[in-house]
Amino acid sequence: MEHRGGVVNSSVSSAVMEEMGAMPTAMGMKTHTGMTPDVLVIGGGPAGSTVAALLADKGHDVVLLEKAHHPRFHIGESLLPLNMPLFDRLGVRKDVERIGITKYGAEFISPWHDHTSDFFFAEAMDKSFPYAVHVRRSEFDELLFRHAARRGARTFEGARAHFVDLDAGKGGDGRALVKVKSDDGSETEWRPRFVIDASGRDTLLSNQFGIKKRNPEHSSAALFGHFTGAMRGEGRREGNISLFWFDHGWFWFIPLLDGTVSVGAVASPAYFKTRKSDPSTFLMETVALAPKLAERLKDATMVEPATATGNFSYSSSYCRGQNFAMIGDAYAFVDPMFSSGVFLAMHSAFESAAAVDHWLRGEVRMAEKAFRRFEKTMVHGPKMFSWFIYRITSPAIRKIFMQPRNVWRMQEALLSILAGDIFRNTPVGPRLLGFKVIYYCSCLSIWPQAFKTWLWRRSNHKKSLAAGTDV
Repeated sequence: MEHRGGVVNSSVSSAVMEEMGAMPTAMGMKTHTGMTPDVLVIGGGPAGSTVAALLADKGHDVVLLEKAHHPRFHIGESLLPLNMPLFDRLGVRKDVERIGITKYGAEFISPWHDHTSDFFFAEAMDKSFPYAVHVRRSEFDELLFRHAARRGARTFEGARAHFVDLDAGKGGDGRALVKVKSDDGSETEWRPRFVIDASGRDTLLSNQFGIKKRNPEHSSAALFGHFTGAMRGEGRREGNISLFWFDHGWFWFIPLLDGTVSVGAVASPAYFKTRKSDPSTFLMETVALAPKLAERLKDATMVEPATATGNFSYSSSYCRGQNFAMIGDAYAFVDPMFSSGVFLAMHSAFESAAAVDHWLRGEVRMAEKAFRRFEKTMVHGPKMFSWFIYRITSPAIRKIFMQPRNVWRMQEALLSILAGDIFRNTPVGPRLLGFKVIYYCSCLSIWPQAFKTWLWRRSNHKKSLAAGTDV
């Protein structure tokens, strides 16, 4: 890949610069950009790796930084059907399907009902996206990271960006300044034309700008582990995600290709503050509160200690500026109830890549139009999923999910949303409005129980804010 123009940081050794692709060619006819790339992407997860691959493929000099080393553990194994066309566009669909197990739908299981409610993506409004996959994120994230390198991005692991000055070049070249610390303690300084923050829940720029806002309506935490020997579905249902309600929240049950399952409890942090035992023991104590899940795990073995994390929902006041953009979880995060995280991250990468490409080429009007579209999608995506997520423990929502009806194709519209079909012209909007009307009418029909649940959720949220993020 040819890198155009730039000044090499003399404090970096020739060996390091050669690794960075910043040394002159043997003929000395071309100069490489070294520490002054067109774009610097912070974060080598799905969002960062995707945008880096797209922009490098357009011929831009892209540097992609990852603070850890691949493969590294990450939660969030379940993908959505509308991820699949993104994989097609990126050129990795076959590779992703090779490491994943096919997911045709989801099942909802309630201790207050004597049946299971099945939803299949093939029954959505658009029947063209009948399945998704579950993947081990360590494998999936590394696949995308290596793909970005193959497309021409300069990739670095064990490199944590800790400071960004977007105005560093005001009096000169207009470039930003990004300071990066490596695992060995050394520090480098990069001067990109454009910075993309894909740092995930580290939210580097949002924290630095002071624009990160926790959602006042919702907070949760998760405790999860991986199991072997669990009872899985059969045939077409083997790869389906299962969601179990219990008194304090809900569980996910995600089958993986190697025979293990990922199981996690999502509840108010106030519930997790009641923990008196170690995380693994407490996870099993919590599983016991969902008897139907406990039955599936009765002969299972946890393969490693359980892990806890805070899932506090948040968003940022804005997602882009003159020479930067924030994508994926670096901009906003919602509860993982509907497996929307990777899809929203990758979609934001595609939208931002289109805008940044125009910007780098000096196509001002086209860039501004693309950035406005990017901003709208960044707000729209979390908003579509969050309405359901913030109400998922309400008895009215449980009733609708456990007794679905396809009046005015509303069940099909719900399936379309669960599949991630929220950015196209599929007519889900009017039917979502109808769904909301049914939900609020259902709340009125069981208002004492609904009001009690609302008070409980409000009380738990206040306790969670006071308790902090530790679980």
